[in-house]
Amino acid sequence: MHTLILALFLLAGGLTLSGIVANAYRLVADKPQGMIATCAYYSVMLLAGPSVLFENSTRSFRKKECSRIAYSFAVSIAAYWAFILGLAMLNISESI
Repeated sequence: MHTLILALFLLAGGLTLSGIVANAYRLVADKPQGMIATCAYYSVMLLAGPSVLFENSTRSFRKKECSRIAYSFAVSIAAYWAFILGLAMLNISESI
């Protein structure tokens, strides 16, 4: 039971970090133009990716632009990505 709670905590923590970074980036930046802006965008997407992927796949699923299998695959990738981010946050917080 402890392992399940820890896994859910890591998933929630990673998704929270992803959402905060994604929304902060949307507030600060416009569409990237130029090489430096594009590199910065991809760097931010390393952290914001799960939130953005989940949002885009949900929008496509609601518009009937993708199948249930494609939606499930995208959500599972976003969940795994968020879990890894949560695990990295836990490791960083333990080392401090």
